[in-house]
Amino acid sequence: MRPRPWLLAPVIAALWLLSPIVPAQASGTDEPADENARAAAFFERTQAEYYDLHPTTAALLGLRIHYGDWEDNSEAGDLARRQLAERQLAELRGSIDRNKLDADTRLSWDLFEDVQQRRIAEWHWRNHGYVFSHNKASPQSDLPAFLINKHRVETESDAEAYVSRLRGVLGYLATALQRADRAERRGVLPPRWVFPQIVETCRNVVKGRPFDDGPDDSPLFGDFKTKVAALDIPQERRDALVAEARRALLESVRPGYDAVIAWASAAESRASTDDGVWKLPHGEAYYDYLLAYYTTTNLGADAIHERGLAEVARIHDEMLDVIRRTGFRGGLKQFFEFVRTDDRFYYPDTPEGREAYLAEATGIIDAMRGKLPELFLTLPRAELTVKAVEPFREASASKAFYQRPSADGQHPGIYYVNLYRMRDMPRTEIEALAYHEGIPGHHMQRATTAELADLPAFRQQATYTACTEGWGLYSEGLPKEVGFYTDPYSDFGRLTLELNRAVRLVVDTGLHARGWTREQVIQYQLDNTPMPEGSIVRATERYIARPGQATAYMVGMLRILDLRAQAKRDLGAGFDLREFHDVVLRSGPVPLDVLDRLVREWIAAKKFR
Repeated sequence: MRPRPWLLAPVIAALWLLSPIVPAQASGTDEPADENARAAAFFERTQAEYYDLHPTTAALLGLRIHYGDWEDNSEAGDLARRQLAERQLAELRGSIDRNKLDADTRLSWDLFEDVQQRRIAEWHWRNHGYVFSHNKASPQSDLPAFLINKHRVETESDAEAYVSRLRGVLGYLATALQRADRAERRGVLPPRWVFPQIVETCRNVVKGRPFDDGPDDSPLFGDFKTKVAALDIPQERRDALVAEARRALLESVRPGYDAVIAWASAAESRASTDDGVWKLPHGEAYYDYLLAYYTTTNLGADAIHERGLAEVARIHDEMLDVIRRTGFRGGLKQFFEFVRTDDRFYYPDTPEGREAYLAEATGIIDAMRGKLPELFLTLPRAELTVKAVEPFREASASKAFYQRPSADGQHPGIYYVNLYRMRDMPRTEIEALAYHEGIPGHHMQRATTAELADLPAFRQQATYTACTEGWGLYSEGLPKEVGFYTDPYSDFGRLTLELNRAVRLVVDTGLHARGWTREQVIQYQLDNTPMPEGSIVRATERYIARPGQATAYMVGMLRILDLRAQAKRDLGAGFDLREFHDVVLRSGPVPLDVLDRLVREWIAAKKFR
């Protein structure tokens, strides 16, 4: 399979030329079944090799591989991962004859090739992303979130591995700081406003016992003590483990976070107020790469920007229809201000208000669960829980996100909502957010994929943002087809979230390709959406920290809707929405051109059945 057109930007094309290309050879057998079995064994073995270099990824799936270790985040670690991808890609092309595979295994062959090509391409840009930022993928928040949410402690050995990871925090953060220094020497440094948020998260992690004499345990110490208390081991061993964790927190975690605080405090004065990646070395080429990476299309910044403007206009028109149903007298901007400011649309900023929000979100998901058989043939078994973002990272985390269940079913999927400021979480949006992050959105998608036993693990875990987030956005509107969004204000909230994704096409490209400032991006959203200003600021900071990623949502949703419309036209009365959803979900996340092909093949098969 040749590299995808959407990856053939000039800089990426040059990178492909450096990658080893080994021609496929015959396998020595004419039986396709044998070649399929060889391919399955290859995918299983190469995934085990991948886990060997990615212990936290393995742990996310419930696997205990190098359980006390972090990934090697050094340049040498990056090189090892690139070399693994190159070797595996060469082995695929040289040892598995694609022409002798059945259709589904051939798709696995193609996707494996594509995944390795993406990993190789990432090497070229490995020092362009911000090492530290304010968001959930940054080390200062990612490390404690992983330990609290994903490091299971079911045995004494698991507890010892937790302590080992605590001891490894100092080295991990030291290496990250070295990378940040190298990046800065190349001209890559986050904008100035990022650094106070980094410092705040760090201070929250090292606040409480054993770091100070406060009344409460720090997040990590409290988590470890709770997990160890549940072990069936002698009390003296529990006490010894807690003492070991205490030492690791003081000798590794505290100095590691102190070093990050010192670096961030100093770097703030050196940082600029420019926000777009155009300011970075080769920034234009980097942004072209990111748009292709996230959307899996050849759409450039100009085309995405113009499509965003068109979608904003379309959704504004639909909003006016919903506003008329509410009886509101006034125009679009007046209604935006009404929704932003009227207390009826917000739970109080109290513990009781937060509990009420969580309860309502849970109820929405429970109600939707009963309607799933009308929309899907394949239903997930994994549980889903709704949880508030932990206090240590809520000030900088995004407003909502999803964490997949473990592969062994021991950990449920988690729909996280950020209740740091309740005025940033309007009640009008509760329904649509729950559908996007929970069911029929990301949980439906990720849990279903994880439970397909015949799907290779790498396909279950593949990340194609346009496919996954496009599905999430598509899923916000799907419940309307089975009787939900009966409240016009909730329906307006659905359109608000869709509008936000259209606005992203405009502001992300504005920031990173057209030189817009942070203030311009905030003002555009204030003028064109009903989002509370706090949510707008938080969203803007996300677009700055993760350029290109936010464009994938609307691009992916529009493609899914186009494919659905095509299937309905071609199949007429033979169109079954549940079957269409199976086609979209049961192959796992794929590039959008592959999704096109899968739907076309399904249509052709239905026509001639």
